[in-house]
Formats: sequence, C-alpha cells, structure tokens
Amino acid sequence: MKSAHIRKKLVVPSSWDDIPRGDYYRAALERQLQPWWSKLYGFHLLKIGNLSTEINSEDCPISHQVNVAPDGQGLHVLGDPYYLPFEQKSVDACLLCHTLNYATDPHRILREVDRVLIDDGWLVLSGFAPLSVIGLGKCVPFLRKKQPYISRMFSQTRLIDWLSLLNYEVMFKSRFQVLPWHRHGGELLSAHLPALGCMTVIVARKRTLPLLPTAKKVQARRQSIAQPVGANKSYREEHDD
Repeated sequence: MKSAHIRKKLVVPSSWDDIPRGDYYRAALERQLQPWWSKLYGFHLLKIGNLSTEINSEDCPISHQVNVAPDGQGLHVLGDPYYLPFEQKSVDACLLCHTLNYATDPHRILREVDRVLIDDGWLVLSGFAPLSVIGLGKCVPFLRKKQPYISRMFSQTRLIDWLSLLNYEVMFKSRFQVLPWHRHGGELLSAHLPALGCMTVIVARKRTLPLLPTAKKVQARRQSIAQPVGANKSYREEHDD
C-alpha cells in the first residue's frame, strides 16, 4: 500500500470560518451525522481537531465530550493527535472531522485513535473527496494554495481500506455536497449523483474478532475427527465376551 506520509506541513484551519463557505460544509456534515448520534453510547467522546470541536453533537447520549487539539478556542485538552494524552482503550467514540485532510501522516493518527478506543468503540471521520468539484480545484494554479484546495484529499475507498487494516467495520458511508457553493449542496444532484459529492463521511466500529475468517481457520473448521480403524469392532468384541 502506498504510504500517505508527507514531510510538507499544511496550514490547518482553526475553525470552519477559515474555509470559504465553511459554514455550508459544517451544516451539511451535521445533517449527515444527525441520525447517528443517538446510536453512539458510552462514557467518553473525543472530538479531535479544531473542526471536530465545532460540530454540534448535543443529541449524542455520551455526556462527557472532550475537545482535543494542539491549540485553539474552546478546548478541554491541549493535545497532539499523534500523541493523544489518554490511556489505552479508555475512550468510547472518536470524531475526526477533516483531521486526516490536514495530517502529514494520517496512518499514524488512525493508529493512535485505535489505541485509545475501546473494543467495539465508534469512529466517525469525514473529509474532502478528490473526485469532486473541490478536487478539480487542486488543478487550478491560483486555487491550489488556498483553502480548502490546499488540503489533502483521500477517496472513500482508500479510507475504508485503511480502516479494514485496523479491523474496523463500516456501519455507514456517504458522499454529499455536490455543489460546494450551494448552501444545501444541490439537493437534487446529491440525491441522484452522490458519487460526485465534495465531502465524505464514514461511521465505523472497532472489532476485536476478524471480520473475515482466514483460510487456515476455515480449513480447520471443515476438518472432522477421523474415527480409528476397527474401533467399533473392538468395542463390540469386548462387550460380546
């Protein structure tokens, strides 16, 4: 698998307001997550990154919600996403809103999130999609150095591949906001052509058992215990005597 690590540091927005039409993106993401908040349960929810901290999660039954970022406003903990200051398997759910888009090593962040998540914990992540209007903006010279085109963009398939390597089960995935300049993203286009959506969201759960059995385990299940030759004959002769 191609490494996603880069050395160039990206300008991370401290708020959705730092991204043109950022309030549109935030509202669209909140609409996508609305049906899922009630399904998350536990004691601790980590909202990692400044963009994650501004997502409205009032409908989530997890009462202890912690905002974590290296710097910014409205934070509960100052922490590096690469070195989360939490014990192993101590968090019930993690929210990564466009955090990977501005990461120099997204694999490392996912491994760190996996470390602090409990078994069967929830992971919610979102990002900009490369095959979209925003993705095309990266090809325009005077746009590629501006937000949000400066961010890294990973396809939904690639994100799911990363999660599968960590043994996560995808519960929900969606593409939306086809027209980024429209407040509702072009509802008609988003309904009929979601593959062109500028944003992607994935809801997954951490599993402890392999989602697909390995070839060796399948073969072991099919093996039956061989009956010793002549065992029944010897048993009958002993009882006949």
